[in-house]
Amino acid sequence: MAFRDVNARRHIGLQQLSSLALAGRRLLGPMKSCKFIVDESTNQSTLICSAVRLIESLDLTSAAGQLLNETIQAQNKEFKTGMSTLLFLIGAWSNAVLECLQQNVPVSAIVSVMSEGLNSCCERVQCLQIPIHDVNKELCSRSVRPNAFKSKTCQIGRDRLLNPQNFLYFQKDISAPEEVIPRSLCSHQEDDCNFNKCVVSPLAGFGSIASLVKPVGDKSTSVISGSGVIASSWNKQKLTHSRYFSTLGKSHFSSQEGNFQGYLSGHSADPCECYGLGHLAMTLSRGNQTSMKLLQSIVAYQQERAECSGSSPFNIAEIVTCCLLGLPESYSCVSPGFVTLLSPEQATVIKYFQDKPLRLLLMDGDLTEQYRHLGFNRPRNVRTILEHPALPGGGAGDLWLSSMLDILISFEVDLVLVKGNVCENLMERCIASGILVIGSVTRDVLRAFGEVTSAQPVTYLTQLNASCVGSGAQAELWKACDGRAMDLGELVPVRIKVQGIPLLTAVLTTTVASKMQLIEDQFWTLVYRLHHALNDEKVFLGGGAVELLCLSHIQTLAEQPLQPANKDAVEEFHNPWLAASATECKSVVLQALASGWKQYLSVVMYNTAEAVSELEACASVDHYLKKAVDSGSPSAYILEEFRRGDLLRGGSGPFTDHGEGLKVYDNVTAKTEAWRRALDLVLLVLQTDAEIITGLKRNQLLNSHLSSEFMFL
Repeated sequence: MAFRDVNARRHIGLQQLSSLALAGRRLLGPMKSCKFIVDESTNQSTLICSAVRLIESLDLTSAAGQLLNETIQAQNKEFKTGMSTLLFLIGAWSNAVLECLQQNVPVSAIVSVMSEGLNSCCERVQCLQIPIHDVNKELCSRSVRPNAFKSKTCQIGRDRLLNPQNFLYFQKDISAPEEVIPRSLCSHQEDDCNFNKCVVSPLAGFGSIASLVKPVGDKSTSVISGSGVIASSWNKQKLTHSRYFSTLGKSHFSSQEGNFQGYLSGHSADPCECYGLGHLAMTLSRGNQTSMKLLQSIVAYQQERAECSGSSPFNIAEIVTCCLLGLPESYSCVSPGFVTLLSPEQATVIKYFQDKPLRLLLMDGDLTEQYRHLGFNRPRNVRTILEHPALPGGGAGDLWLSSMLDILISFEVDLVLVKGNVCENLMERCIASGILVIGSVTRDVLRAFGEVTSAQPVTYLTQLNASCVGSGAQAELWKACDGRAMDLGELVPVRIKVQGIPLLTAVLTTTVASKMQLIEDQFWTLVYRLHHALNDEKVFLGGGAVELLCLSHIQTLAEQPLQPANKDAVEEFHNPWLAASATECKSVVLQALASGWKQYLSVVMYNTAEAVSELEACASVDHYLKKAVDSGSPSAYILEEFRRGDLLRGGSGPFTDHGEGLKVYDNVTAKTEAWRRALDLVLLVLQTDAEIITGLKRNQLLNSHLSSEFMFL
């Protein structure tokens, strides 16, 4: 009893982890419950739906809280997904370890058995990994019904392509289809890729684009959605695309030049054979339609460009975001080039540029007088008396400002993109001289402009020479999908473009200020899910399939004798009593490990309305677990249930698919790393608490011994 009391009182770290993780239970699963975070200093609220934003807003002054924050941030930095799973499992396994301690299970046994159990489960679930190539074939096979595709995927493309609110591609004379058919986004490489001819030819027989375009709200069938006429015409000209992916309904891009910046492509009459990456993005989207459609637009562009230039079919470094507050979410779109927000004073410079090509300068650092590059060493034996002397007739720094401006003017620089901060006084002088300076530009944006303009980044303006200045850039006010230039008050969106630049900007809009961060987080989460899926070249079956297999595997492990995977684990139990204790406690510890995944499935089912309570969800998990074990082959049972869409489902909720045949998939590395990080943190805090408790016990025994000797004397 004394040992239990000590554990209950002094394993404070595990209790803190459990309490902190409790706040994120409703952030788990595809149907998350968003939370409002209120900043007491500014009294402003922010809508969050991720564990990262939640942890950033919590009071994490304790050591366990700091470790939790570092663990979440590490997962976010590497994967940008899996943080909610990580946070939940930290709490669930902390509680499970505390229960093991209440049953007098030694710390060494908990650490050894849980570590070996997790490693074994990670190996076991490899059978649920599906290669990306097989996923695409499955998505384009009979498992994705034509009606499902027509009602969802084709509608996505049709709405984006034919909605006049999204594009300005209507011409006065609609009798000439060649002038209004979407122009290929790789048209800057027409010599190498005569893509437009292949696209226009099958549609030219209609005689008028009016047969393709339907008014907004018109529910009649469009030929793009699969009529027999378009199918027969499309088969006459098959287009060859990359090994894995092709796209029929290429999603929308914002129009900036009076014509449609999208395109149609495909190589089969069956739309399901023409989507590839777009379908894969849908299976990873968790039902987030806005982000999914934007990503499909990006994928369509990059995929077509890859076929023309041989580049990667999906490059995350060529994607940036621009958040516009004040526009409805329906205005969100993908715009070629670099869209950013400038002050009204900076935007006035663009009016003087018109459409002339601009001379471009890239700066890899801050454009300030005090800036020094990383690793800069001041000259030895030089004593600085005054860093910035005040000159007669002017303030401090006027000489630097004048010299920097003279350098820019002498090289006829029109546009400066700066990675870091920009001196406000210098920016004001540049505006007065008709030079646009934009700060806080990411390295990827600088690299993209450097590749197409031949501009070479410099660290200081004094390094500038003629070969460092690029040319061919253009700047203009960004226009919304209705063709109007937007002035959002304090900030004005502008677009910097160059012919042939691969850079794409996802323009994210909303009228709710507290929702802006949420929309951006959701978009990047989906982008990185697709990115990691392609890097892994495989995905997990989603919808709880992996966790259910882990539960069945734990039952098998609990019936086997303890067999550590390495000698170090055996030597850890050098004491015979500890070795015997580990064997006896193995089942208890494994069940504690399994409880984390069981709670995970129960909470997800409850959050997705698959069960009216977590208790009912837990009973449902037990029911499916029993059926999996009784089948004799849990993995085969899970695969079959997943294929049928009946895995862990009591009704027709969105737990394992999107309602019409499209399954849910998960990232492999991100999920398993979330498991490992969660268990590593829990075991680290457990061992730290145990060392503290052991030290306190020794001090108590020593004090008791000294007190006894004193009383004897």
